[in-house]
Amino acid sequence: MRYKLTIEYDGGPFQGWQRLAEGPSVQGALEDAVESLTGVRSEVTGSGRTDAGVHAYGQVAHVDIEKPFELQRLCDALNAHLRPHPIAVLKAEEAPSDFHARFDAKRRVYVYNVLCRRAPLTVQRGYIWRVPRALDIAAMSAAAQRLTGKHDFTTFRDSQCQAKSPVKTLDVASVRGAETWASFTFEAQSFLHRQVRSMVGTLVEVGFGKMTPYEVAEALAAADRSRCGPVAPPDGLYLVRVDY
Repeated sequence: MRYKLTIEYDGGPFQGWQRLAEGPSVQGALEDAVESLTGVRSEVTGSGRTDAGVHAYGQVAHVDIEKPFELQRLCDALNAHLRPHPIAVLKAEEAPSDFHARFDAKRRVYVYNVLCRRAPLTVQRGYIWRVPRALDIAAMSAAAQRLTGKHDFTTFRDSQCQAKSPVKTLDVASVRGAETWASFTFEAQSFLHRQVRSMVGTLVEVGFGKMTPYEVAEALAAADRSRCGPVAPPDGLYLVRVDY
């Protein structure tokens, strides 16, 4: 039986989604839980590989388990075996045998949150990016609109990105906020490695008045990684939904 899992996690303790030879990963913790439950080592395939420190409210994965389970019991059992990791299986569904969490995804939605204040973080440390002063929301929103559509996103592509092409279609790039906070939403079928964090870092430069929306459009058109602003830290980034 192939099961589709919806998963929430705190990415702080992990080196990312992907299983590695050394260091904790979300994928590895889930595979350990499945093995503890079934006695069989099974691959858990996610919709995408979130980086170290990136969080998820709605990551999706699939796993093949020979023994049939009642769906709520499967969730409860996996969550019991996942303790004390900050990972929760929110939902389990039966899926067709050819369902693929990564290749069948039609849209991924990411949100990035920023807090604007001089004081250091305490309870929100690791879960939001703190910047020391207010941001120009209108200017960042105008700049974000320059990023939507089909483009060569080389400027916002990490040097270690393994995607075959830098061309992606960004369906939504929106910014909302106030004097003390800003929130960025990005929607696309797929993203390049660190594309969202690279775009946020550049948009925050606009919010500080260091770049204009026109200069963001120029940087995108240049297809030149050196034109990208500082890459935003992982703390404020959340995978919130994957659509199929």
